[in-house]
Amino acid sequence: MDVLRNVEAPHLKTQIPAFGPGDTVRIAVRVVEGDKVRSQVFQGVVIARAHSGTRESFTVRKVSDGVAVERVFPLHSPNVTTIEVVRHGRVRRAKLTYMRGRKGRSARIREAGRVAPAEASAEPGPAPAGEAAPPK
Repeated sequence: MDVLRNVEAPHLKTQIPAFGPGDTVRIAVRVVEGDKVRSQVFQGVVIARAHSGTRESFTVRKVSDGVAVERVFPLHSPNVTTIEVVRHGRVRRAKLTYMRGRKGRSARIREAGRVAPAEASAEPGPAPAGEAAPPK
């Protein structure tokens, strides 16, 4: 199995944001139309992640003009140019296939209280109860 990992290693992307099921992501995909190349954005909720290594993929679902659209993206594909996490959702399952039967308010996902690493080190918050605040 180590031989397979060594062969796949140069093809893996290194700059992948941390995201999972329930997160809303914006994916820019490279689309070739004839001799023109353009970037197309697809924004929706991640309902599943599957596999590992170069075969890793994730499924994104969005509702466009009342029609639900699901698309499976290979994570390490050169055609997937950027992945941006718009918001983190709080879910309790790894596969959100139950979302296919929901619409309206029942299809909403609560926002998680995650703090991005850059925001966490920006400035310390208030001192916990029982501790004195540092002198200024």
